[in-house]
Amino acid sequence: MVAKSPSPLPERAIYGFVLFLGSQFGFCKYCHFTLPILNVYLLKTTKPLLLFGVNMNNTAPLDSVDIITDVYAQGQRTTDCRKGGIPRLKDVSIGEVNKMFYLSPKTSL
Repeated sequence: MVAKSPSPLPERAIYGFVLFLGSQFGFCKYCHFTLPILNVYLLKTTKPLLLFGVNMNNTAPLDSVDIITDVYAQGQRTTDCRKGGIPRLKDVSIGEVNKMFYLSPKTSL
């Protein structure tokens, strides 16, 4: 026969202790304010990182020719101008730019 005592059973004591810890340190009474604010904060911090990653994925590498020129610059017409008229505008090739800025002119002695 089980003796009756005023102390609770061990299972009930554990449940009570967990309930006590949950009420003290777990779910706070202001969480209905803090959880939406936390969600907004996380969205604001992760969205720029995500967009930065997507943009870096869609951008050509720095050693690619696609950064220097594109299909519009490659298909320029330079011959269709009227005699005596103003010539069409065109992009300067990267080779001409390198010759102009980086190659020193030949000095004659």
